[in-house]
Amino acid sequence: MHAPHHSFFKDPARAQAFFSSWTQAIETLNQCRYQRQEVPSQLGTTVVWSLNAEQHSWPALVIFPGFRTCGLFWDLDNNLAPLKETHRIYLVDVNGQPCLSAGYTPKIKSLDYGHWAADLLQQLGLDRVGVAGASFGALLGLKLAQVAPERISHLALLNPGCLQPFSLGLKNLYYNLMPLAFPSEANVRKFLNAAVFCSGFHELSAPAMQLLVDYEVFAIREYRDNTPKPYAMTAAELEQVSVPVYLLLGDKDLLFPYQKSLAVARRHLKTLRQALVLPNIGHGIEISPVAMAALAGFIREDASALAASQDIAL
Repeated sequence: MHAPHHSFFKDPARAQAFFSSWTQAIETLNQCRYQRQEVPSQLGTTVVWSLNAEQHSWPALVIFPGFRTCGLFWDLDNNLAPLKETHRIYLVDVNGQPCLSAGYTPKIKSLDYGHWAADLLQQLGLDRVGVAGASFGALLGLKLAQVAPERISHLALLNPGCLQPFSLGLKNLYYNLMPLAFPSEANVRKFLNAAVFCSGFHELSAPAMQLLVDYEVFAIREYRDNTPKPYAMTAAELEQVSVPVYLLLGDKDLLFPYQKSLAVARRHLKTLRQALVLPNIGHGIEISPVAMAALAGFIREDASALAASQDIAL
């Protein structure tokens, strides 16, 4: 696979030390242990964090996180609790993002990310799985759906960063660019509070918020980001998707306002089964208990539909 873009940490040893401590802190906070697997993928090593991987009879859910995040974001404050008792969960650290995976990435508008994801599932021994992606991760899920629809039982898109261009609204640009230009903890917190969360409704505990801030400050300061950014997929690309799709949107998403994403999804995702707009949820929808409860509901609905079609009693 041609991977013309390469992102990297300025000091790899310091990055390894940071992520070791950071991961341990999340495990302590959640009182659980994640299994780390290093997969020799088509883009170099891909790190995957899993829960319940030994429960071979349980359905599998593969999660692709958003841009400038990593897989463990999804479980801050034990956010994946509604799924931990029923699913094998695989949290992918996407290549080219500030994480422990290799920094090589393909051209964003090609299908190569889809081929990478399909190969990753094969190497993990996963045949047909549920897939969930947030923001940039939703784009990866849709690329996989184009390349290998037979590997996806259902696809959940959370505040997708690929149904419309990134918002150029002044408020959005201000809060997104401020921490990049001046990467202080205070500016990162302003961005998170204004664009990622919604005060009084969509928040993290103080310890989890500190872990999130620590990650973002470290990533902005220490990571040389050369990864192509998400783009608005064309109607032709979206109309190729043939797997069942579920859509979760937050009504306080500054980065990709929900109204346009919803309209595009209804117009071009022919297999869209259900769309929910959640009130008082910002762009960081994957770190929302309300969103995870809705995702769990989607999965149960899809399993019930499959069982009914096959005359299987649940």
